[in-house]
Amino acid sequence: MAVQEVFTLDQVQKLSRNQLSWRAAQEIDEGLYVNLGIGLPTLCTNFIPADREVVLHSENGILGAGPNPPKGEEDRDLINASKEYITLVKGASVFVHSDAFAMIRGGHIDLALLGAFEVSAGGDLANWTTGDPKFPPGVGGAMDLAAGAKAVWALTQHVTKSGAPKIVNTCSYPLTSAGVVTKIFTDLAVIDVTDNGLLVREMVAGLSLDDLQTVTEPKLTAANDLKVLAPPAV
Repeated sequence: MAVQEVFTLDQVQKLSRNQLSWRAAQEIDEGLYVNLGIGLPTLCTNFIPADREVVLHSENGILGAGPNPPKGEEDRDLINASKEYITLVKGASVFVHSDAFAMIRGGHIDLALLGAFEVSAGGDLANWTTGDPKFPPGVGGAMDLAAGAKAVWALTQHVTKSGAPKIVNTCSYPLTSAGVVTKIFTDLAVIDVTDNGLLVREMVAGLSLDDLQTVTEPKLTAANDLKVLAPPAV
């Protein structure tokens, strides 16, 4: 009897952090006011198409954040909420921290891209604590963004360092917000969270839906126009 080969993630080329962020940045529409959360989302700053007008908001008090500056050209007074050096685009404004949160809580942010420890089948987001005492909780502005932004996308590696799924049936960590995530970008796939379940729109080359299902708890469905996820080497 033939022995069936067991799929492992070593058999496919996962996206790098930059590639994952590049893919998410291509999805952002013209004219949106967007907040990029700490971690993977902030990398999107460098990959928004140059001919697309997107206004980046940072909760430390910036509207019109630009890409990271070249090494050696950093301005110590210009950082984002992740404490990373940034630039300002033409027409940018800088203001008090409380005004930045008033924009979020007032519903003026079109889209928030947030990192995630877990995302559930129904779009629940857990991204502020794992309960590990070695890593203190970091709420930041995530709860405000998850509740106040008009749309929320999650960016994350598909599995943990130990290989456990991060897209789960039910989040085991404390929730940041319930039912808010509409798109998930991982190093293996692009997935829409729909009323009918999780819809896979893109997967990396060499990966089958069955393979992806082995590292994802909720049932997956392939889109009719399922594409290969193949960003450039960025």
